[in-house]
Amino acid sequence: MTPNPLLIADRLASIRMDLPQEVTLVAVSKTKPVELLAEALDAGQLDLGENRTQEMAQKAAHFDRSDIRWHHIGHLQTNKVKQVVPHAHLIHAVDSRRLLDEIDKRSRNANRNTSVLLQLHIAQETQKHGLDDQGLETLLESLATHPLTNTVVQGLMGMATFTDDTSQVTREFKRLRKQFDALNPGGWTTCSMGMSGDWKIAVDEGSTLVRIGSAIFGER
Repeated sequence: MTPNPLLIADRLASIRMDLPQEVTLVAVSKTKPVELLAEALDAGQLDLGENRTQEMAQKAAHFDRSDIRWHHIGHLQTNKVKQVVPHAHLIHAVDSRRLLDEIDKRSRNANRNTSVLLQLHIAQETQKHGLDDQGLETLLESLATHPLTNTVVQGLMGMATFTDDTSQVTREFKRLRKQFDALNPGGWTTCSMGMSGDWKIAVDEGSTLVRIGSAIFGER
């Protein structure tokens, strides 16, 4: 693939024009070659999203830059945590105490702190991961009684149903933001919702972080 730096830079500039300054833009770079990532970096895009542990590690080693903020955005298996912790600025989709404890253990062993987002299931598709409302409350209660030492819950994230029904997407994002506001113990800063097809709705409903891939790098 031959990178088109003007195209990537222009797409990023166009998105940033419509994106409130306080909303973080994560460019979803998974499966993309390092040449395309380099063009995004040259355009000032330092938050990059990956969902494969080995690919993230390889790209982090390739660039070897401390200013890049690598986001792990996919479902993370406990046996992959050790590979992710050294590189991840933020782990996005945590949906169990078991996974949290593994992240905490690996972070402690690496003598570092790791930030995470808890994933709430807000979509109609059952195959999408995430906690239900009761599971989220139970997990937060367990964290209050048995706190983590090297892992910081930074907020919530969720993915809306893949549909053209914007009213449904709006309802799902409203639900996530409502839970974020209701359950925030103080200190949560990130309510992550919105991707290439629905990020503008998400921002209207209170998203503080959007993940955009195809609108920046083109279709896969």
